[in-house]
Amino acid sequence: MSAVLESAAMPAAAAGTPSAPERTGADRKWLGLAVILAATLMNLLDASIVNVAAPAIRADLGGSYSALQWMAAAYTLALAAGLLTGGRLGDVFGRKRMMQIGIVGFVAASVLCALAWSPEALIGARVLQGLAGAIMIPQGFGLIRDLFPPQEMGKAFAAFGPAIGLATILGPIVAGALVDADLLGTGWRMIFLINVPLGAFALLAGKYALPAKPPVATTDKSFDLGGILLGGAGMFMLVYPLVQGQEKGWPLWMFGMLAGAVAVLAGFVAHTLRRTARGAQAPLVQLSVFAKRSYSSGVLFVIVFFGAIVGLSLTIGLFLQLGLGFSAMRASLTMGAWAAGAFVGSGIGGALMTKLGRKILHIGLAIMAVGIGGLYAVFATATPDMGSGILVAPFLVFGLGMGMIFVPLFDIIMGDIKDHEVGSASSALESMQQLAAALGVAVFGTVFFSMDGAAMHQQSALDAVAMASLIALALTAVAFVLGFLLPKHARQGGH
Repeated sequence: MSAVLESAAMPAAAAGTPSAPERTGADRKWLGLAVILAATLMNLLDASIVNVAAPAIRADLGGSYSALQWMAAAYTLALAAGLLTGGRLGDVFGRKRMMQIGIVGFVAASVLCALAWSPEALIGARVLQGLAGAIMIPQGFGLIRDLFPPQEMGKAFAAFGPAIGLATILGPIVAGALVDADLLGTGWRMIFLINVPLGAFALLAGKYALPAKPPVATTDKSFDLGGILLGGAGMFMLVYPLVQGQEKGWPLWMFGMLAGAVAVLAGFVAHTLRRTARGAQAPLVQLSVFAKRSYSSGVLFVIVFFGAIVGLSLTIGLFLQLGLGFSAMRASLTMGAWAAGAFVGSGIGGALMTKLGRKILHIGLAIMAVGIGGLYAVFATATPDMGSGILVAPFLVFGLGMGMIFVPLFDIIMGDIKDHEVGSASSALESMQQLAAALGVAVFGTVFFSMDGAAMHQQSALDAVAMASLIALALTAVAFVLGFLLPKHARQGGH
């Protein structure tokens, strides 16, 4: 961070010694960025660390295998539903204020997670975490625009790539290390308590460094409460049967709930259309963006792509620990090759996105397919006493291809979006990404546990994870086809 501060101050130094207010402004600017990065890291870590710690949590708290799925899905589902209105809260009440409220809520919910006495208590606390994250996360990009002048925006946003890549690599490894270390006898609970120092830094530094600009919405401060309720209810009704169906034997009412989810989401669309026709302000989603084939295809791409990678990640993490008996740390280090590949791939994708456009997505998906095919070959032919080394190469290849897609994806999907639609379109994409993660956990977890069963035999676990790999490969092929419907180039500026 000191190197960044020095480079930021170099032009002023060349002209003369900067004044104290100028130095203070630069310090606050980059410290404010560090606050936003800390909030982003808390969200990224908590979206993935439970995948590693889930077996240890179940060993301590008990509960069914569907409870394992809910520990991951509850967070992403709540985040998906909350993101529909989280950005609007910043417009109405101020971004700094909502960022601080979100941080306090996130840390408090993290402590509740650490204190959970039952699977149900943990799942409830994860819902609160997701809702707090939905308040905290959407404020980040707006605050960066408030902190930095246009000529320095590139430097600020460039910091996010390495930070996200670092979180991707360190998240599962840190989780495994904390579970195995059993610091002060806390075991798995430390994966949530780690948010306390991160959140304390973000809160205290944010009070000093984040700009307290007036709210964007100075006249219209309305909220689309009907849209919030319909959107959240539809998402829940879609995910709940997929998680609980196997455990409850797929009763008829669960299929009715799935059909009801379609009806409720259709009601959400109709409600938004009526609200738009009446000239109502601030609808949750500008439905005009879905009239663009490239954008609606991009939404499907996001659902398929993120559903596949999140679902497969959960399945493999469970397989390594429950199927092969690996410790949390060994499982984390084994999957570290996947994260390392993603880190390298994200750099390649960011460097080539302008030159190659959507071709970079197809290259990444093709490399992903090779990696998933390698994983399937390993799982389909391995014996129950397999080791970690055989997975390193396919993990690296899979991660490399996946990482090449991360950085350019949203910019490419937004390629045909008009300036006045950007806010709504980006919020909807972020929400769909989280919904896709919840669906991936639900579908892949159900496939894994239905094939492996309660006995958790090693051979049946191998068969189950091999089937999950085939499903991920099929979804990758679907994403490859959808990629041809996306804009040829990333969004470069106003339209």
